Amino acid sequence: MKNFKIFAINPGSTSTKIALFEGEECLFTKNISHGAEELKSFKRVKDQLGFRKDTIIKETALAEISLNSVDAFVGRGGGLMPLEGGVYEVNDKLLEDARACIAGEHPATLGAQIANEFAEEFSVKSFVVNPPDVDEFKNISRITGLKGVFRESRIHALNQKEIGMRYADEVEKRYEDINLIIAHIGGGISVTAHEKGKMIDSNDVLNGDGPMAPTRCGFIPLKKIIKMCFSGEYTKEQLNEKLTKSGGLVDHLETSDVKEILERINKGDSHAKLVFDAMVYQIAKEIGSMSVALEGKVDSIILTGGISNSSYVTEKITSMTKFIAPVRVMAGEFEMEALA
Repeated sequence: MKNFKIFAINPGSTSTKIALFEGEECLFTKNISHGAEELKSFKRVKDQLGFRKDTIIKETALAEISLNSVDAFVGRGGGLMPLEGGVYEVNDKLLEDARACIAGEHPATLGAQIANEFAEEFSVKSFVVNPPDVDEFKNISRITGLKGVFRESRIHALNQKEIGMRYADEVEKRYEDINLIIAHIGGGISVTAHEKGKMIDSNDVLNGDGPMAPTRCGFIPLKKIIKMCFSGEYTKEQLNEKLTKSGGLVDHLETSDVKEILERINKGDSHAKLVFDAMVYQIAKEIGSMSVALEGKVDSIILTGGISNSSYVTEKITSMTKFIAPVRVMAGEFEMEALA
């Protein structure tokens, strides 16, 4: 069986990750950072398309990587209508939705578009894999206490699905035959119930649901938010910024750097310890709620994402949740491998 050469493209808010794989071997990888001032010149995300593509061409040229030997290009995907998890070949409808940012404006929407442009240039195919728009919720998990207001699936789908499949391989089972609770703990935090290969419930990472995170506030009692909205102290944009980009650890401790916060804790900073422990506690509570979604039938709890590299975090969560199921730490993220 041929080891295909796959070029993966993963545009993020302040970076573009690229990697070339031959089979499962990574031949080249690069995380290209984009400064805030550099991106400020683009009014809309869609305006960054040419800039990001040119950056990729420049970096591959510097690394003497030839793209004309690539068998397929794959992009992160995003901005699409809700869909089931899986691998999708890029077509006209997918591109139309990505360009229109049907599910919201984010650099991930550029993934399919850049992959498609390269694929057309080199006469090969392009794909997206488990984009942020994956929605496999049960209908009962969508209902809220207000008519017409529904909970939405906003999850780290790419890494979560990859982690689920890797764990299944480890225990020599099919991902579609086991129940897992996977907590992606990074800049954003999503805690998800995986029932036999489907992500049936989770906290909404983008809309202020679930645990607080390094830069996000998580769930806040609604009447307190209403009071803030009508206080006259914030514009809509300022409040949105406070809740999604400068909330959480940043608001409490003026930093989102977990390493720095743990150093402060080790030096006896009791306030830093209280706030950080509260975030960890909220993650554990969310894991508990996902165990109910699975009716207690949980094969394993898996902790992933960058912050899961901290034994301080993983040991506390394990202590609080191990009564539900065995806890497995699979730290970091495997998005580029998942795309390939």
